[in-house]
Amino acid sequence: MIMYKTLGISDEVVKLVEEAEKDCREEFLKIDNNGYINSLKVLSSFHKNEITESHFNSTTGYGYNDLGRDGIEKVFSDVLGAESALVRSQLISGSHALNVCFFALLRPGDLLLSISGKPYDTLDEVIGIVDNPSSLKSFGVKYDQIDLVDDDFNYGAIEEYLKTHKVKVIEIQRSKGYSTRKSISIEKVEKVISLIKKIDSNIIVMVDNCYCEMVGTKEPTEVGADVMVGSLIKNLGGGIAPNGAYIVGRHDLIELCAERLTLPGEGAEVGPTLGINKQLLQGIFMAPSVVSSALKTAVLTSRVLEKLGYDVEPKYQDERVDIVQNIIFRDPEKLIRFTRGIQQGSPIDSNAVVEAWDMPGYTDKVIMASGSFTQGSSIELSCDGPVRPPYIAYMQGSLTYDYGKLGLMKAIELLLNK
Repeated sequence: MIMYKTLGISDEVVKLVEEAEKDCREEFLKIDNNGYINSLKVLSSFHKNEITESHFNSTTGYGYNDLGRDGIEKVFSDVLGAESALVRSQLISGSHALNVCFFALLRPGDLLLSISGKPYDTLDEVIGIVDNPSSLKSFGVKYDQIDLVDDDFNYGAIEEYLKTHKVKVIEIQRSKGYSTRKSISIEKVEKVISLIKKIDSNIIVMVDNCYCEMVGTKEPTEVGADVMVGSLIKNLGGGIAPNGAYIVGRHDLIELCAERLTLPGEGAEVGPTLGINKQLLQGIFMAPSVVSSALKTAVLTSRVLEKLGYDVEPKYQDERVDIVQNIIFRDPEKLIRFTRGIQQGSPIDSNAVVEAWDMPGYTDKVIMASGSFTQGSSIELSCDGPVRPPYIAYMQGSLTYDYGKLGLMKAIELLLNK
């Protein structure tokens, strides 16, 4: 097709991708079915909470009596199976929301335990793994971790640890982050929460659910998690939310988080929406469809790169837990070329040549392609990774499958033809 030529995509790459696409049809049907179930959940919540045009109205200043903000938080609570929600543009990222949670729920002398290994790099200074005078460690909060074993929780070690230590909060990070492990399924989350609660029902289980929302039809708060956190420039923002994050869970815990975000005594009652309500409502409304597009793009990417001889995780027929697709290049130049190709296949700043740089919050240089309408959006087509062995590209997103497929073609073109 002549239009492929205008994008600089060769017949060879078109043929490769279209052949791989045929292999993915069964997986695409499964994804569409999950998306339909999640659409039912969202629409039912809009009806239950009687969302009207008045919910699009905005507040400024202190943000008292914001009808739209309250409606949004009811919708998020329903869709995610939680008692309460805090959905705010004042939460600038998923990492910020996790930080708010930690400081809201933990006190000096308390013990925080991660049972999914070391959390994402951006939390190193929050926890105190890397020294920072504002860390939890500097406030006397203790930290420990139990690593996964064969991509599953170490149930025996967790049980033994909880019998000999007084743990206040357990943190679970479902998505792999910049690690080589697999992401954690909802079935495994449910199993380990059941174990924890049998040993000590007072332990607060907090789940970092970034990249995982609506990939399946159940969320951690529907299987026993006390608190769950995620970003709105990932799955639940649907590519429409311009920023923000959410915290959902038990009502008493969400109140503590709200008072940490704002101030004691006011909590969730303040926080102006500044015209964002319509975008947040549209975002979660579109989220099932957009997540499905991101998943299809990931499945296709997995199949294409596997056909080219690269190790991929997950493989195209594997169960999906999040929207992230790993490609293990074992070569820094191939990682860089593929990432630059994703940038070239993006709608914004397609002419930019991305370089690895010292990104705030990370210990290694990171190369990142994100030619997105919202800066740093991971639900739009993006690709990033630390430039360190084994040189893994972490690709995620795409607002539509068609754009994801085209972006992948550009990346393959650059990978094959320097």
